[in-house]
Amino acid sequence: MEIYISGSLAYDRIMTFPGHFADHILPNKIHVLNVCFNINGLVEKFGGTAGNIAYTLSLLGESPWVVATAGDDFERYEQWLRHCGLSTRWVKRITGVLTAGAYITTDQNDNQITAFNPGAMAFPADLPPLNDGGRPALVHIGPGNKTDMLEMAKRCRSCGVPFVFDPGQSLNIWSGKEIAEAVDRALCFISNDYELSHFLELTRWQLRDLASRVDMVITTHGPEGSLLHRHGDKILIPAVTPAVVVDPTGAGDAYRAGFLKGLALQHDPTVCCHLGSVAASFAVEHHGTQEHHFDWKDFCDRFEKHFGYRVPETPLPQTTSPMKARA
Repeated sequence: MEIYISGSLAYDRIMTFPGHFADHILPNKIHVLNVCFNINGLVEKFGGTAGNIAYTLSLLGESPWVVATAGDDFERYEQWLRHCGLSTRWVKRITGVLTAGAYITTDQNDNQITAFNPGAMAFPADLPPLNDGGRPALVHIGPGNKTDMLEMAKRCRSCGVPFVFDPGQSLNIWSGKEIAEAVDRALCFISNDYELSHFLELTRWQLRDLASRVDMVITTHGPEGSLLHRHGDKILIPAVTPAVVVDPTGAGDAYRAGFLKGLALQHDPTVCCHLGSVAASFAVEHHGTQEHHFDWKDFCDRFEKHFGYRVPETPLPQTTSPMKARA
């Protein structure tokens, strides 16, 4: 199956402040804020939703297509993607700008101040054809360029290609009408609980309204696990306990990769969510979103230890296929 991951590629530039922001911000001067924090160095990591999801999918034995834009400084990231066996065929280079970048400063209380430069992400990508007569396709539409997100969803509906809609941190750029159009007839809407609340506020929908327009709704709740809503049923998916919790930042994207792996194998949605939960547990054991490593045996062993059954090698019987595009 051809898997397309549409979203962002970004450099995460992470800084640590050896103090507390609150000690340097005067409440009575917040209207004329002017502060400077001396940091303990800077660490640069590869990131972005498309890159993160594609990376974990590569660990799971898939070779997804990354659909995104990048700038003049993309060479190091491109080498990394190729090292991971990932093609950059659908990564559009934009000259004269930088690849998107997140500048994250964290204090001793894990409070964060982040500045995000969209850079090349402000430009639309070259979207792949989805009806070329080749292998079946599956699309994940993650937070990125809004025009790409709308157009990719439109193409999926036109071609009958199942797609996962994942608005994430892009919610602040949407109107209710626009995002209601984009999510229509998605195979799955996935978000965390805060993003779901924001989405419902934007669209003025109830959860049942969203559930009537997509096949399934997945809501992640961090260490509390995730909830799968489908056909009126609500299933709790427990989080998988990692060996150690180092950095939860990349857990959501790893979960999505595991879920997509399950869809590609045509597994039942509950099994797909179990795969997502296991993938997320590996991500939180390392700093950065593309730093974790595992092989298929390690993954299957952890899966069986937590859920009590082996990863199915063939699809389990189910009444309706989760991969069938909604009419």
